[in-house]
Amino acid sequence: MTPHEIVKPWLNAGVSPVKSEEKFAPSNIALCKYWGKRDKLLNLPINPSLSVSLAHLGTHTCLTPIDHDEDEVWLNGLCLSEDSAFSKRVSLFLDLFRQSKPTHFKVETRNSIPTAAGLASSASGFAALALAVNDSFQLHLDAQQLSVLARLGSGSACRSLFDGFVEWQMGERADGLDSYATPLSETWSGLCIGLVKVDAREKATDSRSGMQRTLETAHLYQSWPIQAAMDIQAIKDAISAHDFEGLGAKAEHNAMSMHATMMASWPPLVYWQPESLMAMQTVWKLRAQGLPVYFTMDAGPNLKLLFERASADDVLAHFPDIEVIHPFGLI
Repeated sequence: MTPHEIVKPWLNAGVSPVKSEEKFAPSNIALCKYWGKRDKLLNLPINPSLSVSLAHLGTHTCLTPIDHDEDEVWLNGLCLSEDSAFSKRVSLFLDLFRQSKPTHFKVETRNSIPTAAGLASSASGFAALALAVNDSFQLHLDAQQLSVLARLGSGSACRSLFDGFVEWQMGERADGLDSYATPLSETWSGLCIGLVKVDAREKATDSRSGMQRTLETAHLYQSWPIQAAMDIQAIKDAISAHDFEGLGAKAEHNAMSMHATMMASWPPLVYWQPESLMAMQTVWKLRAQGLPVYFTMDAGPNLKLLFERASADDVLAHFPDIEVIHPFGLI
């Protein structure tokens, strides 16, 4: 099945798109990672994953129909070339909804996080775009359908439609309609995430290419789905018990295992920079001294520290430049 075949039953024949309201979707950080696809066209994952959303950090997007021959894609106030990678991905996504009388759009999107730097801007970007499309085309999709739709743009975007802890079911169906994200009911008011921004520039190897390289060339990858399945259950158990050290240790181990499979690719895929390793060493040193702080990393050089509010002052003493996020508020 193709993305067009997935979307077709949701379209309203004869309904012309209108200007959407500005839609927001939060970025998310995976605690149990998604790395590898069983279907590249539908962005179906090889393993389930679990994330936590970054509250106010994410993407704002608005769609406006225009009388042009091409889409206009604006990112953070700049009009992008139609040949840019981001413009192409956005237009391909919008192609799924153009019917007998094609409509083009001005797409205005703003990220409050660095773009394409391993901080999940693609996830929040396509989640916000899916929400704007749902509004503009008056599709009236439910949460499950919206999650599937966002996934067609970027796999982890299916998790960025929700706040808090979110689990992405890998699914088994060939059409992918059972592969979507659902929020967990648990909250954790004392949980903090610290963004260590080593390098906010666009990474040289995007996640899609990196996943495929790892899948095709890394023999270590064979153990990844098995570990991820065990990790996600352990992380869910830690969340339910509010076992911070259990959560932090398993999330850090999961991230390091994912990066190990990348490094075993050929050519080697290494997103770390010297400053990334220095930050890791600092975390390990602090933990050896008794400070409960852990980290996770997506496909990029930037770290995301995991700690509780009671440890915030001590963490900030060693990482004074981090941005601290409270996924569940300050209450």
